[in-house]
Amino acid sequence: MIDRRRLLAAGAALPLAGLGPAAAANKAVSTAADKAAIPGATDKAAIRGAMLRATRFMTDKVAYQGGYVWSYLADFSRRWGEMEAYPTMIWTQAPGTPEMGQIFLDAWRATGDERYYLAAERAADALVRGQHPSGGWNYVIDFAGEASIRRWYETIGASGWRLEEFQHYYGNATFDDLATIECARLLLRLYVIKKQAKYRAPLARAIDFVLTSQYPSGGWPQRYPRAAPFANKGHADYTGHVTLNDEVAEENIDFLLLVLQQFGDQRVREPIRRAMDCYLALRQPMPSPGWALQYSAHNLKPAGARTYEPAALSPHTTASALVKLMDFYELTGDAKYLSPIAQSIDWLDRVEAPRSAHRDGRNQYRFIEVGTNRPLAVHRRGSNAHNGEYYVDYDMTDQVAEKRVDTTALRSRLARLTALPAAQVTRDSPLLGRGPSLLPRYVVVRGVGGSDLNVTAAKPGPHDAASLIRSLDKDGCWSVELRTTSHPWRPNPPAAPPPGFVDRGQVGDEWDTSPFTEPSGPPGISTGTFINNMSVLIRALVNQG
Repeated sequence: MIDRRRLLAAGAALPLAGLGPAAAANKAVSTAADKAAIPGATDKAAIRGAMLRATRFMTDKVAYQGGYVWSYLADFSRRWGEMEAYPTMIWTQAPGTPEMGQIFLDAWRATGDERYYLAAERAADALVRGQHPSGGWNYVIDFAGEASIRRWYETIGASGWRLEEFQHYYGNATFDDLATIECARLLLRLYVIKKQAKYRAPLARAIDFVLTSQYPSGGWPQRYPRAAPFANKGHADYTGHVTLNDEVAEENIDFLLLVLQQFGDQRVREPIRRAMDCYLALRQPMPSPGWALQYSAHNLKPAGARTYEPAALSPHTTASALVKLMDFYELTGDAKYLSPIAQSIDWLDRVEAPRSAHRDGRNQYRFIEVGTNRPLAVHRRGSNAHNGEYYVDYDMTDQVAEKRVDTTALRSRLARLTALPAAQVTRDSPLLGRGPSLLPRYVVVRGVGGSDLNVTAAKPGPHDAASLIRSLDKDGCWSVELRTTSHPWRPNPPAAPPPGFVDRGQVGDEWDTSPFTEPSGPPGISTGTFINNMSVLIRALVNQG
């Protein structure tokens, strides 16, 4: 019932050879295992040896104080999370530090080797050190301190044209891109496994953060606590809006369900119910019965956010909301969650993009105007964050569908639920104290990418255990081609586009620090690649029994 597409995550790094006498003995054992990793072999010893070699490279060579960003040049001269990072930074967005911690725990589950657990601990410890006093997390943690992270926001962050969420330092925490929730899930998993006292207080702070930040309406802001108002190019600060974008509400609900099930914490019941009911309140009336990315916290009307996110309805957010309403019915058996679904599915069919605009299975435009149901187009002019701007109009010339929505599947699920007795529908409801554990034995069960273009735009690589073992280099690194890069920050951006400038979409001129993808790139290191490859080896190991 719970949507498993989101993966728990957490990252770590430690010198596995420097953990005392026991670790030294283990290292001697692992050296023998390394020798068993004969190219082409897929026996248990070969898989274990490859996993340990790859892990030692990441923990010994790549990690910084137990944490990670997303990608690194082979010589470590540059590194990136969603934007270029300082050497003293780690990232909380997937596939950063939280996912790394989770894959280490998965490796520990599969092998029983405590070195993986210690690696996961180091990741969690890094996140605890970077936890905001309120209990949440920002996208990035800078161990060099407040002056350093402010300098980063004022330079690299402020110059990322299409990444407006990094153009201002709020000094608080965020639910965006699951930054807070993924960190909290890692702490929860670690605490459940061994009940270590050192994780009790930071986990409690994280749970309190989710509860305290919830509005009376049941929704959550994107960032919390509220920071000083900030106007972005004339647009009001949007971070206090009730937010559905990037699964904020649905992931918070799922996390509270996990807390309820694992700890029996009855405080979360009413917030869960309030959040589910908020979905009903956020649905707009006819003739536009859809959902938006975010809403004014005062009147629950669709509101704009980043300058390329107008106050409009979102077909893909609407589809996600309908899935959640059906999830809520499975949790409660309350038919009120099903009642608006059919009408909203019909609306999705009415606003579907014309066939001529469909691309690669994508059939919906990103934004639909409230009331008129007209599609809205987002354009930009200029060449960087300082001279450029985004604007919205009705000119759909050359616009293509950006999102895929399967209304047939939505209707099929609705029909199945409607045909079943409520008692049967709710038989696995964790809200009613039923069903299997929401905390799986293995968390990273499919490929992860998040917002990392080096993963999502990567050229196909090996996907079987034997090929992955062979592809490890002598240092234990899965070297990858880093097709995504960015312009280094430079001062004094031009007030107008440079002569001959052509907007490529992902990036503007040389003063734009937004990451962009090239046809080819230099060799480097990718946490997403490590996580995905380790998950393949873990599955291969587990499947052998």
